Amino acid sequence: MKPDLFQAPDYYNLDDLLTDEHKLVRDSARAWVKREVSPIIEEYAQKAEFPKQIIKGLGEIGGFGPYIPEEYGGAGLDQISYGLIMQEIERGDSGVRSTSSVQSSLVMYPIWKYGNEEQRMKYLPKLATGEFMGCFGLTEPNYGSDPGSMITNFKDMGDHYLLNGAKMWISNAPFADIAIVWAKNEEGRIHGLIVERGMEGFTTPETHNKWSLRASSTGELIFDNVKVPKENLLPNKSGLGAPLGCLDSARYGIAWGAIGAAMDCYDTALRYAKERIQFDKPIAGTQLQQKKLAEMITEITKAQLLTWRLGVLRNEGKATTAQISMAKRNNVDMAIHIAREARQMLGGMGITGEYSIMRHMMNLESVITYEGTHDIHLLITGMDITGISAFK
Repeated sequence: MKPDLFQAPDYYNLDDLLTDEHKLVRDSARAWVKREVSPIIEEYAQKAEFPKQIIKGLGEIGGFGPYIPEEYGGAGLDQISYGLIMQEIERGDSGVRSTSSVQSSLVMYPIWKYGNEEQRMKYLPKLATGEFMGCFGLTEPNYGSDPGSMITNFKDMGDHYLLNGAKMWISNAPFADIAIVWAKNEEGRIHGLIVERGMEGFTTPETHNKWSLRASSTGELIFDNVKVPKENLLPNKSGLGAPLGCLDSARYGIAWGAIGAAMDCYDTALRYAKERIQFDKPIAGTQLQQKKLAEMITEITKAQLLTWRLGVLRNEGKATTAQISMAKRNNVDMAIHIAREARQMLGGMGITGEYSIMRHMMNLESVITYEGTHDIHLLITGMDITGISAFK
């Protein structure tokens, strides 16, 4: 078992911008990842299995809804703390961060923001500890970037709703206890429903043969005349803006998380380059390798500054959807580029499971697509600066 020697780069002294609480939260998450994730993650990625034994620990470090108020079982932390936790978890593995992000931003967030008090008290405390696990059903087999065209629907049957349809590419689906499902009512208006495992007609087949996010559990949600109690409708927001509000929170977490993956690839490449001798000197002493490393740390530093500022805006309630899109797109692109450069620096060793780089590289191929694709985020920025939508 290789020891986890990770040292986080901080070229511009960003720690000076963090509070003592921020650093404590981050360092606790970092220590947990080194202890509980790093030693096992390569094995689980090779097996294409999610390590369920880490769920309790994820809850303990604040990996589930850290910004949810304490009265509902959350830690009551700010948005920068949330981001730092996501950074540290994704430094370990994007798939593990996906589990954490989904639970936090796509399950707990909508119950907290769009649910009623009964729903909050029933679900949030158990979701915060990981006793309950959740998933988020928006993407459909035929509608990904165009969720407003979804065909999953529900009808009012008097004493209950009847839900029909299917969702695809759903993280946590195979083992989730509840699903936040977005569906159209008879008027075509999108609403959120809390669907519980065990409801007749609700199945969650697992997606196999993935080359990416292998240590994350992905599946489908199938609804065949599922009877959903009326009290399971999220009452406080409807329309496409409701699920997109959840995605703002999740994309913000991804912007931080991607930095973690980039940091891990950079740190691995830097250490390897100092130790690898070719032509009688470490490859770190060659111009081409220094160019790669210098560009990596520059891009990581820019992403750190971008995301810290976004966290401040989130804390102030000022961050826009377009600003979040920019950070998600930039940081994931930055991370995937660094992963590819780092892989080259390690030569043949870069493709083995002895190092984390190839796993990060494969994972980031999913991260650059989910929660809004690389290209769609570009068009969100384009629409924001021109006032003209390119979507239609």
